[in-house]
Amino acid sequence: MNQARKTIHDVADLARVSIKTVSRVLNDEPGVRPDTRDRVRDAMASLNYQPSLHARGLAGRRSGLIALVIENPSANYFFDVQSGAMAKCREMRFRLLVQSCDDLGGDLVPEVMAMIEQTHVDGAVITPPLSANHDLISALDARGVPFVRIAPDGLAHASPIVEIDDEAAAREMAAFLLAAGHRSIGFIAGHPDHHSSTLRRNGFFAELAARGLDGGAVPVEQGFNTFASGLDAGRRLLGRAVRPTAIFASNDDMAAGVLFAAQEAGVAVPGQLSVSGFDDTQLASAVYPPLTTVHQPSYDMAFTATALLIDAIRGRDVPSSTSLRHTLVERGSTAPFSAG
Repeated sequence: MNQARKTIHDVADLARVSIKTVSRVLNDEPGVRPDTRDRVRDAMASLNYQPSLHARGLAGRRSGLIALVIENPSANYFFDVQSGAMAKCREMRFRLLVQSCDDLGGDLVPEVMAMIEQTHVDGAVITPPLSANHDLISALDARGVPFVRIAPDGLAHASPIVEIDDEAAAREMAAFLLAAGHRSIGFIAGHPDHHSSTLRRNGFFAELAARGLDGGAVPVEQGFNTFASGLDAGRRLLGRAVRPTAIFASNDDMAAGVLFAAQEAGVAVPGQLSVSGFDDTQLASAVYPPLTTVHQPSYDMAFTATALLIDAIRGRDVPSSTSLRHTLVERGSTAPFSAG
C-alpha cells in the first residue's frame, strides 16, 4: 500500500514546532535556534519529506519562483545563462521561470509585468540589454520586485549587478592579435542596442591607439550578434581589395559566421586569416577550427546573480557590484601573421 504524501504539518508535528518554523528552515532563514533547525531537518529526513512551493512560502508569502528575463539573439548565450541560473535555483530549492522577450517590441514591459503578476515570482534576474531598459527597471521598482542585473550597460540603479570588464577584455584581444604580427585587422561590431558592444569596440580601438596605430584605417562592419550577421560582415570584409589578415568579431556567433565566409571564399583559417570572437560559448569549441575568444563566464555570472537575488529575497545584505574575471582562450582559429 502506498503511503500518503507527507506534508509540512507532519514535519511540524514530529519536530514539535509550528509550520511557520518549518517553512523558515526550508527557506534557510535566520531566527531559528540551531537545535530547533536540526530537529526540523531530522524530521524531514525521517519522513522523506519533499517540500512544495506552497509549504516553503508559508513563512513569508513566497512563491519559490525566480524569473530569468532574457532578450538575446544568441542561443548559445541563452543556454549558458539559463544553465547557470538553473543550477543555483536547484541548489537552493527554488524554481526557475524563463521569460524570453525576443521580438516583443513595445509589448516588452507589459508582457514581463503580466508574467510577474500571474506567477508571483519572488524576484528576477535581468540580462542585457534589458538590464539597462529604463522602463522595465522603473516598472519592477514600482511593483517592489527584487532583481539583480547582469551587465547593466551603464544604467545607474541601486540594484545589485554582476559584470565583467568588457572594455579591458577587448583590449586584451586586440593586444593578442597585434602581438601575433597582425596590422590589418577587421572589426565586426556587436548589436548596437547592447552597451557591451560599445565597450568592446572602445576597448579594441583604445588598444590600437595605445600602440600608435590609426584606428581610422580599420575596416569596421556592423553586426547584430547573430551567425547570419557575422556571415554577411565576413563576406564584405573578405571581399575588400585589401583583405584583412585578422578579424575580431564582438561575439562567437558572428565569429562562426566569419569562419563560414572564409570557407566560401577559399581563405584558409588560420593560415591566411586569423579569426577571434568573444564570450567562449559552447559554439566556440564546436566549430572548426575552434575559436580563439574571450571567455566571458556567462554561466558563472548567472549563477552568481541568482545567488545574490536569493540572498536579497531572504533579507540578507548583498554587495552592490560583483565583477567576475575574464580570460583570453587561444585556440586554432588564430596564428602569427605570415606575409606568404
